[in-house]
Amino acid sequence: MMMNELITQINDALWGYLLIGALVAAGLWFTWKTKGVQFRMVGEMVRLLTDSATMGATPNKSHRQISSFQAFAVSVATRVGTGNLAGVATAIAIGGPGAVFWMWVIALIGSATAFVESTLSQLFKQRHRDSFIGGPAYYILKGLHRKWMAYLFAVLITTTFGLSYNSIQSNTICGAMHEAFGLDPLLMGGILSAMALVIIFGGIHRIASVSSVLVPLMAIGYFLLAIVVVVMNIEHIPHVMKVIVTNACGLEQGVGGALGAAIMNGVKRGLFSNEAGEGSAPNVAATATVSHPVKQGLIQALGVFTDTLLVCSCTAFIILISGLYDVPELNGIALTQAALGSEIGSAGPTFVAVAIFLFAFSSIIGNYYYGEANIRFMTSSTMVLAVYRIFSGGVFVMFGAMASLEVVWNLGDLFMALLTMCNLVAIVTLGKYVFWLIDDYRKQKKEGIKEPTFSRVKLPEIEKDIDCWEE
Repeated sequence: MMMNELITQINDALWGYLLIGALVAAGLWFTWKTKGVQFRMVGEMVRLLTDSATMGATPNKSHRQISSFQAFAVSVATRVGTGNLAGVATAIAIGGPGAVFWMWVIALIGSATAFVESTLSQLFKQRHRDSFIGGPAYYILKGLHRKWMAYLFAVLITTTFGLSYNSIQSNTICGAMHEAFGLDPLLMGGILSAMALVIIFGGIHRIASVSSVLVPLMAIGYFLLAIVVVVMNIEHIPHVMKVIVTNACGLEQGVGGALGAAIMNGVKRGLFSNEAGEGSAPNVAATATVSHPVKQGLIQALGVFTDTLLVCSCTAFIILISGLYDVPELNGIALTQAALGSEIGSAGPTFVAVAIFLFAFSSIIGNYYYGEANIRFMTSSTMVLAVYRIFSGGVFVMFGAMASLEVVWNLGDLFMALLTMCNLVAIVTLGKYVFWLIDDYRKQKKEGIKEPTFSRVKLPEIEKDIDCWEE
């Protein structure tokens, strides 16, 4: 308990005084330098995603390729998960309805950050045995030439996603299943571990295949149900929006620290959900086969909108319409289940249990891949990779099933803060290359080129550091 209290104090210091300001400042800087890419190029984002979903990757016999849509699906699989159902509920329970507003703000600003980091991962990606590989560790090493920092990031992301975050996903699934069906968390943890290990040992192509099926299915189903609930309670929406805005601005706060709690919890849970700036999505963004680095950056920026502005908002509206958010004993996934149950009856907790299983399980296998990509960066040892697979899909999934909600979320917040700070330093420093790339992309589009292309000779100052992108 003392260790958990210490971690809580460290989290409060990091999130309260340092990381929130850094995230907002970086997001605003990227928004300005890219001329509002997340607002001005939404149409291009949708076009690229739909085209890649229809056409897939370009056939190439030299190695099996990952399409932009598959890379998008894997990244959304980790974004759309526990954070959307349990994370939103936790943010509202602790920070009040105003936390929702700050989740929206960090998503709008953070989508520019997501664009920058994923474009960088494409620029500095490398060829691997059966696909491309890359991420922050690679652009730190190749772009910044800081080997120690690249290895630090690799260790942090492997620990954060492959281990800590997987315990959060498991904890939430087990809690939801216990609430809905009375299943023993230990039994559910064993089932989850077995399922995760089967898929994990299949590699990125199996992960991409599973995610490209699960993610659209679960996101569309949950979104449609939320729309039904909102339509059924349409007369309450103006009041809900008023509560969110007034609470976010501190106009209805009962105590002085409540506004700070709304901001801190909104940003923390928003970042946990959409991962913009955290350095996670770039690991899978690098695997995509595209003709220009900007393409995957745009698609990943769209993922932030999908996650926070759609799925997180659905959960928030359901909870606020129910009016149960100020019940002290309700928190996390239990609050979401109770809120939905109050709107659609006894089927509510069951539906949430099934939804969170799909959301969080896809996140477990996506989280694992982020760690694998960075294990491969640090070592080529198959033994080390096998041990990591067992810990990620087995040991820490079981730990999450047995640990308390407070412990797993506190650990997740701590590692998320350290990881994000490391990545922000890198992308702010390397952002100048992304600014050039987006200008090059827009120039080609203005010239009537439907599918802009890039070759490394266009950036002679770093050509020797770019392993792919031949003419």
